[in-house]
Amino acid sequence: MKSPLFISEVSSNHACDLKRCYEFIDTSARIGCGAVKFQLFRIDDLFAPEILEKSETHRNRKQWELPESFIPKLSIRCKDAGIAFSCTPFYLKAVDILAPYVDFFKIASYELLWDDLLHASGATGKPVVLSTGMANMDEISHAVSVIRKAGCSDLTLLHCVSGYPTPPEQANLSAIETLRKAFGCGVGWSDHTVEEGVVARAIHKYDASMIEFHLDLDEKGAEYSGGHCWLPEAAENLIRNVRIGLSSDGNGIKEPAAAELADRDWRADPEDGLRPLINLRKSFIGSD
Repeated sequence: MKSPLFISEVSSNHACDLKRCYEFIDTSARIGCGAVKFQLFRIDDLFAPEILEKSETHRNRKQWELPESFIPKLSIRCKDAGIAFSCTPFYLKAVDILAPYVDFFKIASYELLWDDLLHASGATGKPVVLSTGMANMDEISHAVSVIRKAGCSDLTLLHCVSGYPTPPEQANLSAIETLRKAFGCGVGWSDHTVEEGVVARAIHKYDASMIEFHLDLDEKGAEYSGGHCWLPEAAENLIRNVRIGLSSDGNGIKEPAAAELADRDWRADPEDGLRPLINLRKSFIGSD
């Protein structure tokens, strides 16, 4: 089984600091991720006016916006680090801004119902990754149809539970196989559990080809207190342990492994039940 693509989700933990964004990219590459993902949104284009008028909490999220001017620089940094660059568009113009720079688009669960955004992303010809949190099969089927009709030939669906954090018992990982059978495309898991066992299960049991997880560098990110972000050391251990597990599958042939060949002659001899085999004992006769 091939190792999945691990994607670190920076989300709003970047603090509008380009240097910190670079650190996310470099850290993601160091710990074994194959891609890093940012979000491009503008609060005024994300929430309805009546929400912003009444909710200071939502207005304050303006400080989480990623400056559009960062996008070309982040793309270059990702290329230098040898890691794919992705970003989630949250307004239609963002698709055009991102298209020259991203290796793939990621559509968030909250935007799954927005046909115009789905079509615009699919029409770029870039691969599209769609999170399916909160959605039922009819909604997912419609979204997939819109993206494919727009011209997208490389679509991956991420099973996702949009709870921050998600209780492991609500992960419903078997839905990964449901999506695979229903839509015949790549499938994966967008994690909000921060549980290595859940992610490993998604890979080893359900063959998730893509794993997305929220990353923070130092517990200082805007979203870290929500409880759904991994820290670099834990994420690195996760990725290493998954790859070790995958490398241990072998060829299925039951035969002595290289690591045990030297001990074969030290088994109990069938004639007297003593170790090692009689032919090896002979080499000890007369030796000091």
